[in-house]
Amino acid sequence: MKRNIDTNLVEWKKSEFRKPLIIRGARQVGKTYSVCRFGEKYFETFIKLDFERDRTSHRIFQEDLSAEKLVLEIEVHSNTRIDPGKTLLFFDEIQECERALLSLRYFYEEIPELHIIAAGSMLEFTLGSISFPVGRTSFEWMRPMTFYEFLNASDKKILADNLPCISNFRPVSDTIHFKIIEQLKLYLLTGGMPEAVKRYSLTGSLTQSFTVHEEIYQSYLQSLGKYKTRADIDSLDHLMRSLPSHVGSQIKYTRLDPERRIEKTKTSLQILERALLLHIVKSSDATGLPLNANVSSKVMKPLFLDVGLMQYNCGIQPSDILKAKDLSNVYRGALAEQFAGQELLAAGGSENFKLFYWSRAMKSSSAEVDYLYVKNSRIFPIEVKSGPAGKLKSLHLFIKEHPNVEKGYVMSPMVFERQEVDKFVFIPVYTRFV
Repeated sequence: MKRNIDTNLVEWKKSEFRKPLIIRGARQVGKTYSVCRFGEKYFETFIKLDFERDRTSHRIFQEDLSAEKLVLEIEVHSNTRIDPGKTLLFFDEIQECERALLSLRYFYEEIPELHIIAAGSMLEFTLGSISFPVGRTSFEWMRPMTFYEFLNASDKKILADNLPCISNFRPVSDTIHFKIIEQLKLYLLTGGMPEAVKRYSLTGSLTQSFTVHEEIYQSYLQSLGKYKTRADIDSLDHLMRSLPSHVGSQIKYTRLDPERRIEKTKTSLQILERALLLHIVKSSDATGLPLNANVSSKVMKPLFLDVGLMQYNCGIQPSDILKAKDLSNVYRGALAEQFAGQELLAAGGSENFKLFYWSRAMKSSSAEVDYLYVKNSRIFPIEVKSGPAGKLKSLHLFIKEHPNVEKGYVMSPMVFERQEVDKFVFIPVYTRFV
């Protein structure tokens, strides 16, 4: 299945300013598959060291980290000659061998022409605990498959190519809109985990993708046991099961797990976020950039890893999605908000791969806007719902309080053409953030 990262990997290979590349992402989003396919297709030789499966490979990095010495030992270990410029060296699950992570610095400094990619599912924990070689590596994020990738994987390339883009919007016809919505409903059910998409594309059975959801979800729950020394395992388990039902809702930390102290809840949330199983969407007052400079520490909105896993966890009935005339009404609108947030995050987030929203807490006039989108140093509020401009109370308040904001976007499953009413721009919910 073709992924958006494929193009980025080819560009990285050709770049004269290339550094060792670290791919970050949760378990089972397709990192290993994409790198292996890239290595086999674009290089004469491809060497993969899996530090989780092959513990003997750790010995290579125990002592001297001289790049020349490491190359020789990797050649012997893999029985494959390394030819800089023609060989791709792939360090998989690199968080299991911290010295291999440190070695990237010396490879960059001593053999810069050697192509090296590293990846790891729990890499965020290691990056936060070691003295990492800043400026000697580059990063790529890999998320679950986007709707565009899903359409391509489902042999709907023509439909994928007709998805409108927010930066260069081209309207679609009502006929094409109907076809896209039809596929979007399927995507909301299968989600973007590659194995679930693959199982559905091969069998045409949603039940098969639901089986994958069960397998993935259980594997995530079991993996939380690794962190019982860091946090309360029962707290982790509780949040993992309950957070998907809070998507789309602004909540206080105390509401997530009233039976435990807030310190435990915050620690568990940090672990789940580092494992990239959820993303904390922070509330910003949007008075200026960066958005992160003015965030609230009291409230937040969770975004789960994947919309398919979310609907599985929440027990949303497939028939509710397939029969829905307006997807923004399904599960209190949370499913559509998860979809839009997931797509925005895959495109880079509000800023710096983070998501933000706007809220105002007042007794007589509280308000909340789903997401803040930053483009060309300008802030644009985004609401994910259907309905006329006159009923978008929160968006009206945001525009009123932020007079310098040019316009706000309303992403609706009921719209197929770009429609402008005053400062509001109505676009289809499936519009790509490119």
